[in-house]
Formats: sequence, C-alpha cells, structure tokens
Amino acid sequence: MQRPGAKVVGMDTISLGELLRDWRQRRRLTQMNLAGAAGVSTRHMSFLETNRSLPSRALLLRLGAVLEMPLRERNRMLVAAGFAPMYREHRWDEQALAAARDAIERLLAGHEPYPALAVDRHWNLVSANSAAQRLMAGVPESLLSPPNVLRVSLHPHGLAPRIANLPQWRTHVLERLRQQHQTTQDPVLLALLEELTSYPGGEVALESLAAATLLVPLQMYAPDGQVLSLISTTTMFGTPNDVTLSELAIESFFPTDARTAEMLRALA
Repeated sequence: MQRPGAKVVGMDTISLGELLRDWRQRRRLTQMNLAGAAGVSTRHMSFLETNRSLPSRALLLRLGAVLEMPLRERNRMLVAAGFAPMYREHRWDEQALAAARDAIERLLAGHEPYPALAVDRHWNLVSANSAAQRLMAGVPESLLSPPNVLRVSLHPHGLAPRIANLPQWRTHVLERLRQQHQTTQDPVLLALLEELTSYPGGEVALESLAAATLLVPLQMYAPDGQVLSLISTTTMFGTPNDVTLSELAIESFFPTDARTAEMLRALA
C-alpha cells in the first residue's frame, strides 16, 4: 500500500517529506528558516518532513518558490503529495512553443557573427546560429547524434584538439557540471559528468583558475592557426510556466579582443 504523501516511481518510493528535506538541505536552510519564509510554524514544517502532515497545494507552491525548485521538481513534489502537476511540459516542436522558438531563433541570428546556441537541461543542442555551426564543423557525425555540446567540446575526437587552453576550459566545464548536478541531483547529469571526467585533457587547480582571470575564456584555434578567444554568457526565460522553457538556456559567446572579433567577422 502506498503511504500518504508518497509517489511510486518504478521500484522507488519517494515521500513528500524526503523531497522537502532534500531540497531544504540543498539550500542550506534549517527547518526554522524554511518555515519562517513559507509562513508556517517550525512544528508544522517538521511534521511535513516526517510525513505526519500533508500540506495544501498553496503551501507546496510557496515552498517550491522559497526553495527555488525547478518547475520539474515542483511538479514532482505536487504529485508526491497527491496533487496533479501544475506546470505543463511541451515538446520543443509543439505549436504551443512557436513564439518561444521564434524568439530564440531571433536571438541566435542577432548574435551573428559571434557564436550562440540553445541547449536543454542536459546540454543537448536545441539550436545554433551559423557562427556556432562553423566552430563545430568537422566534428564526427557520431558525436552529433544527438549533439551534446559538453561532449562535443571535450571529446578527444570533438573540439578538444582545437582548444588552446584545454586544461583550463575542461576544469571550468567539469566544475560547472558538478555544481549543476549538486543542485539538481539529476542522474543524467551525473552520467555525463562521469563520462566527461574520463576524457583526457588535464585539469588545473580551481584556486589557480580563479586567480588567473576574471572570466575563463574559450580559446580555439582558427583554421589558419590563430587563436580565437571567447567568453560566454547564459540567458534563460525570465518567467516560464512551461517545464521545457524553464530548462532551456542560451549560451552566447563574445570576443575578448578586437583581433578575435575581426577573425569571426572574416569567417562569416
């Protein structure tokens, strides 16, 4: 028999209390901190985490907001408490996301001649502008079915041989992925992290990486052997109510110097 506040997932039973406690601890909050922010007593918070009390739907949504849980995890919490999911999850090619697709394509195209690409929560490529596609030219088809941008960048048969500062860039990518997995506990990200860690390329100490520069650049060899130096920014939708949109990110690369800017314009 399924106990109150629990959801059966395959062979696993995950209680609402376990989910709440896990996310509270990830955010480094005490029960008192979380209870105060959500407007309930510490005693009630304790009862929720031990499955001795079931919250209202409104309280769960408040807790999800306070804990800054991804929409996918808020749905998971609602289902664990016996409620229907609140946030829809559309496929990227559905008509419901047509406006979002158009906005992203405009952003990517508007960033030319500099590289920009859109990725999902597992770093699978959703779309890329022409400049980004030029940087990935020559990557074996086996790494592009489907393309995962982190795998493509660090694989020895991918872009890794073209990255001039591979140890620094590899350290940056792996640390970013570790932090993402720590935040989400997504098993797919853990598998990707273990795979990428097994690739050669070296790493540097995080302390030396942080002390060396304000931003970690991606330095790639151009076809003529000169080095392109790029830094990246991440853009996400500000107020998504769809799981797919909430997990989508746009990585935009900018030249760090005038020579790189001119070379990218020439390549275009």
